[in-house]
Amino acid sequence: MSASYKRILLKIGSNVLTQPDGMPDVARIQHLVDQVAALKKEGKEVIVVSSGAVAYGRSLTSVSEKADAVSTRQLLAAVGQVQLINTYSAMFGPHGLVCAQVLVTKEDFRDRNHYLNMQNCFRVLLQNNIIPVVNENDVISVTELMFTDNDELAGLIASMLDADALLILSNVDGIYNGDPRDEKSEVIQEIGHATTGFAEFVSTQRSQFGRGGMITKCHMAQKVAQLGITVHIANGKTENVLQKVLLGQVVHTRFIPKKSASGKKKWIAHSGNYAKGEVQVNAGAKAALSASEKAVSLLPVGITRITGEFKKGDILKLVDEQAKMFGVGIAEYGSDKAQERLGQKNQKPLVHYDYLFLNPEVS
Repeated sequence: MSASYKRILLKIGSNVLTQPDGMPDVARIQHLVDQVAALKKEGKEVIVVSSGAVAYGRSLTSVSEKADAVSTRQLLAAVGQVQLINTYSAMFGPHGLVCAQVLVTKEDFRDRNHYLNMQNCFRVLLQNNIIPVVNENDVISVTELMFTDNDELAGLIASMLDADALLILSNVDGIYNGDPRDEKSEVIQEIGHATTGFAEFVSTQRSQFGRGGMITKCHMAQKVAQLGITVHIANGKTENVLQKVLLGQVVHTRFIPKKSASGKKKWIAHSGNYAKGEVQVNAGAKAALSASEKAVSLLPVGITRITGEFKKGDILKLVDEQAKMFGVGIAEYGSDKAQERLGQKNQKPLVHYDYLFLNPEVS
């Protein structure tokens, strides 16, 4: 039962924390803080990934219309992040709770050492009963280094911390089987970890103040569910939404998890951006790797092309004959040996099954 979750990653979207005019919704933030405090009293660990810095910045200062989008975002985030974390601190205080600010960028996930350092920081905070409040560091993140949105960041941290559940609060009740504005559309209450074809029924419309849309949420949620973490998408404007989601008392979307993956696989799953090499495999090898009934490693006989220079332990992208990426893994040996063994039988795997993650087949 979902109420038995011990460690919860709560992602609060900008459209939940803001009013229609883009200003912060302080009453809503207070209500969410009160709910988190109630969960803490039940002995649960809660990590909060919170948007809202730019909205707070917008409430505190104005920016010249001549300023470019990146500079504007940097300015508003720099000013607003102070107010956002102060708001959380002031609201958690009366509950006897302390929160900590954790600002991250995509670069912080770039290698195993950085990843483990950040993981250790979160664990120390949780061990000391402190609530981490996480946000992307928009002050130094530029466009090419930004997360797709805070959903992606939340998925990374949920995986990193072996969370039991990831709760994503948006301004709609969940994933609909059509346009949410259409009265005939209904919330899909359960989505299996092997479900495909989201683009056929999910609206691509983005929220007014957020960066990501529902398609992005679906793809991220599917990946996290593949790693053994239950994902819930619910309406953050609903009263007492956290308790209602955990007790199954509100209509929302739940992504059913696959059996839990190892900690190393959870890191590999999100590390495709840092690949040192690319490996193209033939259709037969892809089919063998994708067969769910048995564990299969990537052998040189199924590889048709290798690009990039890499050494043992580096991340590799796996692509199919159409050059579409379908997985990531860790190299068992360097690119020189891999080139020598290309297409050969009876060779050591280039990527062992234990260090291989295949993307969910989503579209």
